[in-house]
Amino acid sequence: MRRHLWLATGAAVVVAAQPAIAQAKQFDIPAQPAESAITALGRQAGVQIVAARSFSRGKRTNAVRGAMSVDAALTRLLEGTGLRAQRSGPQTYVVLGPVAAMFTPAQATARQVSASEPQLPPGVTTDQPADGATGSTTAANVPGEGQAEEPARDVVVTGSRIVSSGFTAPTPTQVLSYEAITKNAQPNVFTTVAQLPALQGSTGATVGANGTSTGVQGLSTLSLRGLQPIRTLTLIDGQRVVGANVTGVADVSLFPQLLIERVDVVTGGASASYGSDAVGGVVNFVTNTRFTGFRANILGGISTYGDDANWTVQAAAGKSLAGDRLHLIVSGEYSHEDGIPSAGFGVGNDPNGDGPNGRTWLVARGVQNRGITTDGLPQYLVRDHVQSTLFGRYGLINSGPLAGTAFDVNGNPVPFRYGTGCLPGSCIGGDLSGSVTNGNSFKSEITRLNSYGRIGFDVDPDNEIYATLNVARVDTSNTPNPGSAQDNLTIQCANPFVPAAIQSACAANGITSFRFGTVNPMFDFIDVNTRRHQYRGVVGAKGKVAAFGTDWRYDAYYEHGTGITDINVNNIPLMPRYRAAIQAVRGANGVITCADPVAVASGCSPLNVFGGQAPTDATRYYIEPQNGPYQHTRQTQDVASFSVSGEPLALPAGPLAVAFGAEFRHEFYRVTADPYGNGVLTGTGYTDDYPADPLLNPQGGNWYAGNYRNGSGGYDVLESYLELNAPLFDSESIGRANLNVAGRATNYSTSGTVYTWKVGGTWDTPLDGFRLRGVTSRDIRAPNLSELFAAPVTSNRTGTIDPFNGNRSITVLQTTTGNRALTPEIARNTEVGFVLSRASWLPGFSLSVDYFRIKIDDAISALDAQTQINLCYGGVQFTCGSFDLSNLDSAYVTVQPFNFASIFTDGLDIEASYTTKLDGIGLPGRLSLRGLATHTINFVQDTGLPGTIPRQLAGTNIEATAVPHWKVLASQDWSTDTVSLTVQERWFSAGVFSNENIVCQTNCPVSTVNHPTYDYNRVPGALYVDLAASYRFTRAFQAYAKVDNVFNRDGETVPGNITTPTLYDVVGRAFRLGLRANF
Repeated sequence: MRRHLWLATGAAVVVAAQPAIAQAKQFDIPAQPAESAITALGRQAGVQIVAARSFSRGKRTNAVRGAMSVDAALTRLLEGTGLRAQRSGPQTYVVLGPVAAMFTPAQATARQVSASEPQLPPGVTTDQPADGATGSTTAANVPGEGQAEEPARDVVVTGSRIVSSGFTAPTPTQVLSYEAITKNAQPNVFTTVAQLPALQGSTGATVGANGTSTGVQGLSTLSLRGLQPIRTLTLIDGQRVVGANVTGVADVSLFPQLLIERVDVVTGGASASYGSDAVGGVVNFVTNTRFTGFRANILGGISTYGDDANWTVQAAAGKSLAGDRLHLIVSGEYSHEDGIPSAGFGVGNDPNGDGPNGRTWLVARGVQNRGITTDGLPQYLVRDHVQSTLFGRYGLINSGPLAGTAFDVNGNPVPFRYGTGCLPGSCIGGDLSGSVTNGNSFKSEITRLNSYGRIGFDVDPDNEIYATLNVARVDTSNTPNPGSAQDNLTIQCANPFVPAAIQSACAANGITSFRFGTVNPMFDFIDVNTRRHQYRGVVGAKGKVAAFGTDWRYDAYYEHGTGITDINVNNIPLMPRYRAAIQAVRGANGVITCADPVAVASGCSPLNVFGGQAPTDATRYYIEPQNGPYQHTRQTQDVASFSVSGEPLALPAGPLAVAFGAEFRHEFYRVTADPYGNGVLTGTGYTDDYPADPLLNPQGGNWYAGNYRNGSGGYDVLESYLELNAPLFDSESIGRANLNVAGRATNYSTSGTVYTWKVGGTWDTPLDGFRLRGVTSRDIRAPNLSELFAAPVTSNRTGTIDPFNGNRSITVLQTTTGNRALTPEIARNTEVGFVLSRASWLPGFSLSVDYFRIKIDDAISALDAQTQINLCYGGVQFTCGSFDLSNLDSAYVTVQPFNFASIFTDGLDIEASYTTKLDGIGLPGRLSLRGLATHTINFVQDTGLPGTIPRQLAGTNIEATAVPHWKVLASQDWSTDTVSLTVQERWFSAGVFSNENIVCQTNCPVSTVNHPTYDYNRVPGALYVDLAASYRFTRAFQAYAKVDNVFNRDGETVPGNITTPTLYDVVGRAFRLGLRANF
């Protein structure tokens, strides 16, 4: 029979259950406060114990020592305290207080409750998943082994602001427990969370490793539904976090990871409850605010290729003082991952495979454009080992009568090996040594340092004041590419560095100059170093007060966060100086010097671009000064928030639950850049580190890449919300149902007022264990600081195709800037589904299936440089004014966001789990099986521009935000008191380059911009298998091991990228060993 569980106040202690209850156990528990004593007994007995904090607070229990049954131990422990324990399941107990203390008057009149019925705290429902599972629930997941020492804490329901007994939110919520996180044994909890199928497009150390100016290197940000991290709201303990870069996204690697007891993933719109950005959903990291004892973790690992060595050291301690009223918690950690560095030039172009450190699967896969659209053959050809014919490793003359003349390492002219299948700008094979296509870092080097402290004081048993401080730092380093390739240089034949044979050929052909391309191998690889600091402090109060005949819970806090990001780029040329240095002449005294007297006066030292001769120090530091591009960003966030919830009115089916609150938020950022990148017309002028130079453009943009700009901006947000939960009916014949509604008004200083709402409900049907749920909502995402206020940032884009001039490959200067006229995105979210859980006819099994549908209008989007060029060529006039390719020396494209796009996605979330003890078949331990899957049916993005068509992105597996049709995470776990073994499978389905491509070999239709013809269009799926094991050799110590990608399944190369790092494992097989301690 379904139980109706009610409790006026509550917090829970839940302890992992393993051995048989009737078996005598050895206990050694001194007299102590009830909260910690109940925790200790549960840990030593290996059972689940649920205790209401309001019952146990202020009480002391008896000592329990010796061998006895669990029932006898609980009776002895609680004797004389007014508390009693009652078994609520085969391995579960509930600690009960006096019957009169369990219910408010409103609850007592709502229904009669048997004094013998076990009472659970609010939000802890009877359909929770088994220990350590990930479950669709709105309650705290039952903690697993290693959490037993944690004292009671308030249960926070992430899917809603309602706190009410028996309430189940209609929005599906997946929960990662502490046990699931620890068993995955990752250096960064981000990796574990990002593996959930509903999360796609999250960025980590393998994403952004090929960028200089993006600022996302090493960021650990989460993305739901492939909607990008900017549309996923990431919280810690239900509170906002200062952004880790100007897009406003939080870096979860800066959180106190050892204190995370669970992660709630709300897979639906939640703007009405939590505010802006919760379009894809909410990821809430819940920490243990009542932790007592000591916990430590040491972890080390390495890949099968001998790289990406990593080590992590973590420790946390908690103590209760002053009669269990004062609670102190501190934690700290250090973690380092070597990453996978650049392997240099030519990577991926060896027919035998030559990826970094033996990753032979890497090849340079590219797309060749035939430039012919009507001859019945595919316009685009997908080929491996594609190389540019515009530059060579040590130099290449790429046009005119001397085209095809390359140079060896000593600067001697040699014929360039073009290979086969040549089309304008590229060939297959041939001289592969100069390719820079796949030469960037595979994975950024990353170092994390994190410290955290919390102090809480119980003013009385029901009210706490607290303060937290989180100080953290993340350092990353990456190589965006191994050289600073140039393909459109003009070299004078009279240049004294030009070999004599070439000078003679110039004379013979009547030319005085030639076009030249090189990767500049004489310089060290570009090195991008990013350091992020986070300083976050919170003061708050929470608890409950009695008013108007009922209890009201409140939670108020003020948060101030400061995020500081410093980016420093080394080994990168100043292009005006580079161009001056390559124009050399022989002076009157026979010494080679720069041709421009202005350059000579400012220190120009000539550069020989023929061959691989190392430049002099004078030349090197003239072109690549020791002080390279830098960007200093300071972001601040101030939040003042309060929320109140209660049950003011008794309805026939139960109490009406109400939650309301308000929040004020101020966001601000300021960027300071170097004067060479920013220019000196605004901001600060030249400095001793960046002295004046008449060759440099005073408007900035002088670096090869990393031309950061000064900027600043901010906005204020004031919002209020109201949420109601009304029980509709509650009877044995038709079941129990509730209606959940919420509304929020939000005023932005930049764009005015916007409204969001949510309507949903659940129905616990009369069918045993079967529940229906559904919710629809209006959600928003406001433009972030970067989209609104970003100053222009310029960078070089090599390999840009110019369709107006025979599809030649050129280098353009891309300028990205903000738009202060942006308005919030508007989204409609709908989710409907069912849950089958704890049915009497199938104990231990649970299943949930939910359909989701998200439609975003006025989506903020910016077209990339190549897309704008292609659209203009195809007749979309809107994009034609954003670029100019007429002069190769000054070709540019401007990229700016607008509210003209829309996004539509829908699909299914499926989750199943089964847990059983094995003693029935004569085996020890517990077997847990679980699987999660997300099936994306559609992901349609519409630019909103005339002449364009919506793009179906579901199943396009080559972009950073790739959304495969299917993504699955499954695990099989066997555990005893001392040993656990876990097998995990990660799988995603095969996809395509683009769903708009037409695949054909012959008889092809006319190739168009919207539907181009390709000869190949497939991206394989992948299955990865992981193994984990642990052994608890004492009560306090546990050793563990983890192997990711056991079968070393190779990655896949995709056109235009090394791979898709949000899908494929680029590291390969990885080994980790660790040791945990819990006291």
